[in-house]
Amino acid sequence: MTNEESPGAVAESPAQAAEAAAPPAPDPRTLEENIGYVFRDRHLLERALTHRSWAHETVGAGGEREARALHNEALEFVGDSVLGLVVADALFRSHPEVTEGELSRMKHRLVSMQTLARVSRRLSLGEHLRVGRGEEKTGGRRKRALLADAFEALLAAVFLDGGYAEAEGFVRRALGSELEEATPESAAAADFKTLLQERLQSERHLSPTYEVVETEGPPHARTFHVEAVFDGERVRGEGRTIKSAEMDAACRALELIGPPPSSEEEVKESDADAPEGEVEADAT
Repeated sequence: MTNEESPGAVAESPAQAAEAAAPPAPDPRTLEENIGYVFRDRHLLERALTHRSWAHETVGAGGEREARALHNEALEFVGDSVLGLVVADALFRSHPEVTEGELSRMKHRLVSMQTLARVSRRLSLGEHLRVGRGEEKTGGRRKRALLADAFEALLAAVFLDGGYAEAEGFVRRALGSELEEATPESAAAADFKTLLQERLQSERHLSPTYEVVETEGPPHARTFHVEAVFDGERVRGEGRTIKSAEMDAACRALELIGPPPSSEEEVKESDADAPEGEVEADAT
């Protein structure tokens, strides 16, 4: 009688079989060096680095429950809350004199998809992710939404493995320069929707509108695609909330329309006033 036929044999779950059959995960030691934390439970780290595309391709059709036990979306939920608390505490302690609105704007910028994706790239987080074949082909390791989600999942894994103090230390190390540079003034300057509104009203006498054109992901981990619409132009942005997607679309719209006319005139005037050699040196 074989083990499969033996009544005493314990059946292997689909998730366990999937993990056993899958290629080995990247060596986590380099990533642990980058983040300054060594995991006691490596399974938490592996799950934090596993995208849903990899889990579903590995488990196969009908294995939704098993896939959820492998991928990092539930960890993203935990990491989002931990990140918000750490950043709010850090901002309050470093800027006790500012208003609630100013703190909120600074926090919004620090936990935005753009910031978290940039930090993830510094940590080389994308190189360690387990993604499905489809995501691999479309450059999933470089996608901002995927990188930002992975950062939150990694933070949750640190929190669950080592507690709040370790999680706080990780955030302060990873977002060190962003936390140091956060000011009410810089946060206000990054309100791209207001800047775009003011530019269009002053230069073209119109206001932009924003349209949600696409929504991706499960209910607790949505990615919204929004287009800023103005004067025949449609500029797309993305974010984990509609508000952040609108902000991203406004930022891209500002890049499209270029600097204000006054800024261009100032550049020309400064070039005209500068000695000929200096202008040539700046152009090189």
